[in-house]
Amino acid sequence: MTKPKIRVAVLYGGCSGEHEVSLQSAACVIGKLNQEKYDIVPIGIDKTGTWHLASPDALDSIGKFFPIYRNTPEVVMPSNPTALFTGVVTLSAKPAATQMTIDGTFDVVFPVMHGTYGEDGSIQGLLELANVPYVGCSVLASALGMDKDMTKRVLRDAGLQVVPWVTIRNADWTKNQSRFLQAVIAELGFPCFVKPANAGSSVGVHKVYTSGELASGISDAFRFDKKVLVEKAVVGREIELSVLENDDFGSQPLVSVPGEVIASHEFYSYEAKYLDENGASLRIPAELTRTQLETSQEIASRVFSALECEGLARVDLFLEEDSGQFYVNEINTLPGFTMISMYPKMWEASGIAYTDLLSRLIELALARHERKAVLVRDVESR
Repeated sequence: MTKPKIRVAVLYGGCSGEHEVSLQSAACVIGKLNQEKYDIVPIGIDKTGTWHLASPDALDSIGKFFPIYRNTPEVVMPSNPTALFTGVVTLSAKPAATQMTIDGTFDVVFPVMHGTYGEDGSIQGLLELANVPYVGCSVLASALGMDKDMTKRVLRDAGLQVVPWVTIRNADWTKNQSRFLQAVIAELGFPCFVKPANAGSSVGVHKVYTSGELASGISDAFRFDKKVLVEKAVVGREIELSVLENDDFGSQPLVSVPGEVIASHEFYSYEAKYLDENGASLRIPAELTRTQLETSQEIASRVFSALECEGLARVDLFLEEDSGQFYVNEINTLPGFTMISMYPKMWEASGIAYTDLLSRLIELALARHERKAVLVRDVESR
């Protein structure tokens, strides 16, 4: 008897500055998922927040980007979120709404969404309400990992070295810019980096050298978020590691060989990552001493555990040139999955192929859902 396929809803796109990156990641994930094992149903979310089922023939011709199919019926969010993932999808039709029943329920959801509303716990919260298994970190870890300020606070309290920073909120900046400019100059000096607290892929990031550049960089970063970080510029190497939840529940997470990003631009900007084919080179594995290798892997494991991550994450470190000290830069709880993205490439260098990695992530999601299913939610049923 043939084993039924696992039905996977792949969510991609979304309302964030990393929408286009998600389209690239989705193309790779959908193209690499084992179609003999999985029944794949892509659902694209456009920049207005509208959900669209992919075209029926979408899986037959996958390019560099997996587009949003706007000429197909829209998926209308039901009042009961469970209905969205139980095989009944409400579609908009002109002039009235109709319902389409998909043959069977979704067994698991694979969010391939980066940045706001995809990586920050928002979509994870919806999936929790729908009581459907999903790949990746929970609401808590997603929200913590997305907010660079909160990430630093938790990791600092866990005894990990983080890059010194100053946090600025939009309302405070509007009232007294000079106070924050003086604080940054006194505490961090130049050069320094300005970053939106809740964005990724280097969106809205500026390296600044003067107070004038600092003020304009902060103002620009506030276009993307209500909270901005200014960080000390660490002179050194950018080392990244991929972390994967252990199949043996309760055991230490698995950590890949480290990779190194060598940017040809002044820093690893959005342009260097996604627009300029020669914007950066990736060295996998990174050239480190055995002690540096083991230290970096231990730090990555501690970061994953301190933030209570599940499934996957990419941990980015700085190796300071003068001191040889590792600093935690940030964590990505839904890292890029493009063909040039570090997360899958480092696992491939560590012995886990892209297709196998996707299968392991789906299996981890299903196993976590089974563990949660036995928890008592009703006091009277104890």
